[in-house]
Amino acid sequence: MEKYITLNNGIKMPRLGFGVYQINDLAQAQEVVENGLEVGYRLVDTAQIYGNEQAVGDAIKHSEIDRKDIFVTSKIWVDDYGYDQTLKAFDETIKNCN
Repeated sequence: MEKYITLNNGIKMPRLGFGVYQINDLAQAQEVVENGLEVGYRLVDTAQIYGNEQAVGDAIKHSEIDRKDIFVTSKIWVDDYGYDQTLKAFDETIKNCN
């Protein structure tokens, strides 16, 4: 199996990712993401409702991996459905994870 899948827009996304669901402690979330990146994960999956996007972003910042080599997926909460709300939620996720 290939390590990456090519999305419809031509971007390659890692097939295997590291999820941070139910890691509520931000220091622990940052630590496990840092460890995941260190051992080779390049896709991190989170969600706004998890409350740990900032820890994911901090782990990425503290890693020695070029940001362009790390793929982050996140989900919005149902309260953020709709065009304007989704754009706002997206901007918040980008701010938190970069």
